Amino acid sequence: MSLNLEEKKAVVAEVSDKLTNAQAVVLAEYRGLAVEEMTKLRVNARDNGVYLRVLKNTLARRAVAGTPFEKLGDQMVGPLAYGISDDPVAVAKVLNEFAKNNEKFVIKAGAMADQVMSRADVARLATMPSREELLAKLLGTMQAPIAKFVQTLNEVPGKFVRTLAAVRDDKEKQAA
Repeated sequence: MSLNLEEKKAVVAEVSDKLTNAQAVVLAEYRGLAVEEMTKLRVNARDNGVYLRVLKNTLARRAVAGTPFEKLGDQMVGPLAYGISDDPVAVAKVLNEFAKNNEKFVIKAGAMADQVMSRADVARLATMPSREELLAKLLGTMQAPIAKFVQTLNEVPGKFVRTLAAVRDDKEKQAA
C-alpha cells in the first residue's frame, strides 16, 4: 500500500524526531523473516526502549539528512529494519541477540554520532554493559565506603554491649 505525500512527510518527521535524541542507529535486513518473529522483535525492542521501524529507504535517507547519522545513507539498500535508541548498547543488544537466533535477520551496519559501524562493531557494542548496568555498578561503588563507615561506627557500641554481656555472665557464674 502506497503512502500519499502527507503520510510520507509525517513518517519522515516522526523518524527525524526520534533521531534528534538518538545515540545510535542500527540497520538490519529482514528478508524472509516471518511476521510472528518480527512481532516478537518489535515487542522486545519496545520493552528495551528501542524504536524499531521498517521504512522505505528513500524516506529513511530523507529522515537522516542533516543528522549525525547521515553517513548511513550508503548502507540503506534492500528491505531494512531501523533500530533507533538513546542508549546505544540497548539497540545493539536487542538486534544482535535477535540476529543470533534468526539467520534471516542480518545486521548490516550501525552508526553513532558521525561514525558508521560495521556488523562486527555492532556486535562488540552489544557485549558492553548497558547504561542501567553501569549506573548500578557506579552506585554500588559509591555506596561501599559509606556502608563500611556505618559498619565501623556500629561496631563500637556492639563491642561494648558484648563486653557488658560477658561481664554479666561472668558475675552470674561466680554468684552460682
